[in-house]
Amino acid sequence: MPLSTPARIVSELASRGYNAEPAAVTRLAGTPEPAAALERALETMPDDALKLSADHVDSVLERSESRADARQTAGSSTKPETATSDTEDPSVSTGTTPSESKDDVGGAPVETKGSRDVDRSQRAIEVANDMTGNSTGTGEYSDFVHVFRDRYEKLASQLRGRVNHRPTDAIENMSGGSEAALIGMVSDIRSTASGHWLVELEDTNGTFPCLVMKDRPIADLVQQLLLDEVIAVDGTLADDAGILFVDSLHFPDVPRTHSPSTADRHVQAALISDIHVGSQEFMADAWHRFTDWLHTPEAEHVEYLLIAGDMVEGVGIYPEQDEELDIIDIYDQYEAFSEYLKEVPGDMEIRMIPGNHDAVRLAEPQPGFDEELRDIMSAHDASVHSNPSLVTVEGVTVLMYHGVSLDEVIAELPDEEASYEEPHKAMYQLLKKRHVAPQYGGHTRLAPEDRDYLVMEAVPDVFHTGHVHKLGWGQYHNVLALNSGCWQAQTEFQKSVNIDPDSGYAPILDLDTLEMTVRKFT
Repeated sequence: MPLSTPARIVSELASRGYNAEPAAVTRLAGTPEPAAALERALETMPDDALKLSADHVDSVLERSESRADARQTAGSSTKPETATSDTEDPSVSTGTTPSESKDDVGGAPVETKGSRDVDRSQRAIEVANDMTGNSTGTGEYSDFVHVFRDRYEKLASQLRGRVNHRPTDAIENMSGGSEAALIGMVSDIRSTASGHWLVELEDTNGTFPCLVMKDRPIADLVQQLLLDEVIAVDGTLADDAGILFVDSLHFPDVPRTHSPSTADRHVQAALISDIHVGSQEFMADAWHRFTDWLHTPEAEHVEYLLIAGDMVEGVGIYPEQDEELDIIDIYDQYEAFSEYLKEVPGDMEIRMIPGNHDAVRLAEPQPGFDEELRDIMSAHDASVHSNPSLVTVEGVTVLMYHGVSLDEVIAELPDEEASYEEPHKAMYQLLKKRHVAPQYGGHTRLAPEDRDYLVMEAVPDVFHTGHVHKLGWGQYHNVLALNSGCWQAQTEFQKSVNIDPDSGYAPILDLDTLEMTVRKFT
């Protein structure tokens, strides 16, 4: 569409991430070729400028008129200048082609180059479970009681069809030797002197002890339990009816019959996390290769970008972090990230959630950014939702959760069930428990709200996390579990805790088939 009116010029500037003085817009609209004049003005703007001034437009127009006069005087015609790239597109399959370093954010582009031929009218995206702006918790004891009761009721409703549940006070009144079943929250796990497992389960009426014999096949399941998760057991009461001998144990779990939804057309989403702009180890070159690739024909179907937290490095996250910062002010870090985000094609739909390095509360659920940060993060009208959020992209539900609880799952469970080398297996455990952070009082900070936003009430088609800086993915009961790695090289702190990150990867998900390709840009 020709840029023949001020309104269209303003719209074009906004799509590229610019503001402009009203006088600058008026001058551009008054030229014979507004589109060409706008391009010349943007090409000659300083790299760190975000606002097009009238003075700059005047200087560009004056230079153009001078060159035109000179050509006319010389009686010759020249071809228009064409923009050329200093480097060829890197090979994303090997990641070995070097690119020009742009580590200084002042050298980062302030707009995306051009637009792709995409039909935005076919897009559809919905967000559920976003508690941003709806926080109600005051930290009172009653708030915690309320959120745990909500957790219990939601997860118990998923288990009641599997066992003939009775409340704890009713079981206490049953005679010895009776068959009984109970749904409860795990309040204690301990081994007996004989090596058996004693699990105390709590419901809304009280607690009841349940004994899992060490020689039963289900004994291995006890090692997968976390405090505060909700499970169901059934078995036989002891002769004195004071304890339940467990025959079977059930998790809320994802049904094995789950059938994921897919998009009605061939469209793709890039799922990434842990950018960590502001760190000395932020991999700017890899980011540039990634965003350059997004502008190639090979990436023409990538219309969505989903970022699972830690857009910036943050401040004061771990001891002596300031020694590893390239940008020491948190707001400057977000300014820098916004600049890097402008390299992404302007026609992409961008959705993000915060992580533990971002400038929001650490306790989960984490709300999206406040107005001050949203004003800074204005590139491409990216939307920031709470952590976690359920984002449905053209029919495909993606549960986005940053993943702090993965540390706890990996620490508590056996290596074969959860490890940093295979982070998706820890995600399987969360899917089995139908809760993204079941254990309260550990390393994962939890905040009471009017309901438990961390319960997986609906089964997602895709479970997307980050945080642990490791790449891993797999299928669990037809749910694609993906931990998407990071864009930060190993820091001194990571060396001290033996974390070897998987950096510079971009998982690309086909929304019509749920098949995934992982591209490496390092």
